[in-house]
Amino acid sequence: MMMLKNTNYNPDVLTCLANLSNDEVFTPPSLVNQILDLLPMELWSNPDAKFLDPVCKSGVFLREMAKRLIVGLEPVFPDLQERANHIYRYQLFGLAITELTGLLSRRSVYCSKVANGRYSVCSDFEDEQGNIVYGRVEHDWRGGKCGFCGASQEVYERGDALESYAYQFIHSDDPSCFFKNMKFDVIVGNPPYQLSDAGDSTGSSPIYQLFVEQAKKLNPRYLSMIIPARWFAGGKGLDEFRNTMLNDKRISTLVDYPIASDVFAGIKLIGGVCYFLWERDYEGDCSVTTIMNGLEDTMNRSLDEFNTFVRFNKAISILGKIKVKGYQSMSEQVSRQKPFGMRTFVRPTGKGDIKLYANKTVGMIEKSAISNGEEMLDFWKVLISMAYGEGGESRQYPRMIMGKPIVAPPQSACTETYLVAGIYENEIEANNLESYMKTKFLRFLVGLRKNTQHITKDRFEFVPLLPMSEAWTDEKLYSHFGLTAEEIAFIESMVRPMELEG
Repeated sequence: MMMLKNTNYNPDVLTCLANLSNDEVFTPPSLVNQILDLLPMELWSNPDAKFLDPVCKSGVFLREMAKRLIVGLEPVFPDLQERANHIYRYQLFGLAITELTGLLSRRSVYCSKVANGRYSVCSDFEDEQGNIVYGRVEHDWRGGKCGFCGASQEVYERGDALESYAYQFIHSDDPSCFFKNMKFDVIVGNPPYQLSDAGDSTGSSPIYQLFVEQAKKLNPRYLSMIIPARWFAGGKGLDEFRNTMLNDKRISTLVDYPIASDVFAGIKLIGGVCYFLWERDYEGDCSVTTIMNGLEDTMNRSLDEFNTFVRFNKAISILGKIKVKGYQSMSEQVSRQKPFGMRTFVRPTGKGDIKLYANKTVGMIEKSAISNGEEMLDFWKVLISMAYGEGGESRQYPRMIMGKPIVAPPQSACTETYLVAGIYENEIEANNLESYMKTKFLRFLVGLRKNTQHITKDRFEFVPLLPMSEAWTDEKLYSHFGLTAEEIAFIESMVRPMELEG
């Protein structure tokens, strides 16, 4: 006999929305409530508290806050309609990022895409937008770029018929102008992440940091946003933001997801995502939680202990043991990009007396082709591929970090496909560096600073520059730095054996 399925299940539609793109990601209700749980409980029973989502997409933040206020304010407003009118008109505010998301957000929050419509749960609004407003603004073009968000004029100057992606909240020097100088207790949201760059090989520029900085100008009591975690290591447009965040003692909580798909199903964000709680009246250490593959690890610590954010709490003690030894950083000897001045597309000519390591090719080239790094030609060199791995967005742990190093003899050079990790007068020391670079210990330290495919000299900042007069193995390194069994196990769990690397 066929069993009838339970037809009473009524799913939350906001858990079913497909994300528009990697830069416009809808926030699952479960994640929203994790973020709201960071806020003090008394806010939900305070009829004077004001809440803002300056980047409304689905309206889920405002909807979940409304649910809490409906319960918390019942003693103050016993009548449900009176309570709802007060909450929606005087406490909850939003800026939609597009006209479409404005309609979606009003439908989610007011149960009507028209705030003053017949079916709206608030009977007190006089206009269609209510407190979830959208107003088209234009980019401020200055020399081909927007002066506010840096958008490319070539890509985003589209005319009135198409969406401009000039987000209201960040297209003003004074964000209070959107809210008649209203003071907010809480600002929360999930901002757009990036904008495409015309003619830029990197494809896009981050903009999420602009929303965080703009929100701070409003000086709320509490600020929380979920954003990509690539700011941990800085990089394109993020160095200043990283330094500001790491040195801001008002960040009381940071929750990090190295695997973004643990939060946003079907979305690949290299470097993962995080959310934070910034408290205007707090100053102190931060509670840092890493959540990966269903496991959580929490530690109270200072964010500015290093010039990058170390996302794994278990790495802190390891770095401390390395630091106390006082070794110079290996980043001091790793070359910059294009160590010999040759671009990736350069290929061996088959003529000349310099051995050239190019992309998937090794052959001879004339010395005259070298425009930089001639002082390295007479030495043994260890080369490492400049781009390798998936940057951390993978469930394939242990991680891929670096490709296999190459020992190159004197009278050799490379294109920008490679970096020179070190130069030596004899083959023995070059071979010892090669062995060192194959250890899990070294690649783990590189991985702490690597959240993209690219390997640059700063990725070796945590790696101690050891004497290459001897060969180093993981066992010798673990002993040399006095690592515990737990610390060793953590390193082993994070890095793939080199023989599995391509």
